[in-house]
Amino acid sequence: MKTNNKKTPVPSRPSHQVRIIAGRWKRTPLNVIVAEGLRPTPDRVRETVFNWLNFLLPGGWQDLVCLDLFAGSGALGFEAASRGATQVTMVESHTPAFKQLEQVKQKLSADEVVLLRADAITVATGMAARRQTVDLIFLDPPFGLGILQKILPICAQLLTQNGLLYVEAEHALMIDGNMQEAPDYLLGWNVLRADQAGAVHYHILQRSNLAHDLPENQA
Repeated sequence: MKTNNKKTPVPSRPSHQVRIIAGRWKRTPLNVIVAEGLRPTPDRVRETVFNWLNFLLPGGWQDLVCLDLFAGSGALGFEAASRGATQVTMVESHTPAFKQLEQVKQKLSADEVVLLRADAITVATGMAARRQTVDLIFLDPPFGLGILQKILPICAQLLTQNGLLYVEAEHALMIDGNMQEAPDYLLGWNVLRADQAGAVHYHILQRSNLAHDLPENQA
């Protein structure tokens, strides 16, 4: 009996794709590499989130400056740029994911996208020290590392007066809709929108100490 000593090749785990939903790059696929902790926001969730943002952004996407921390696949940042954001800074420390972002930026000729291969907390801290501000922050960190507790206070310093923060987390950022029972790192934030998709909770936050929230004689 003749035997075949050739080893059967082990199929590589295929990467999957997400798509840009709207704007000038509508339906453009973005490849998602396989990496631990990389969890691209699904198309359906992004469609919901950007519908929320369209309603909440008083001036639309034009002239908007965005910061995409933990950019990963770039699905959130490139979506914002596709819809007309003036500048989108995308931060990613994982080298293969960063190289993928570089390829997409080149493919799309996305001059308004700034890519930084760096630690997100370090970048955010540096921006806060320089008193830089942005209109919209996307915050989709790896779960289970306690990152939100560290970075949310920094994000509060980075937002313009009416700025918005999108956050994904492994748990809801409020208890039965009552922010008074929220942990200390959520004090000073209002949850404007929130929903859940599987094990992922996603939210739109805004600082609660805005001038327009105060009585007229205190503004």
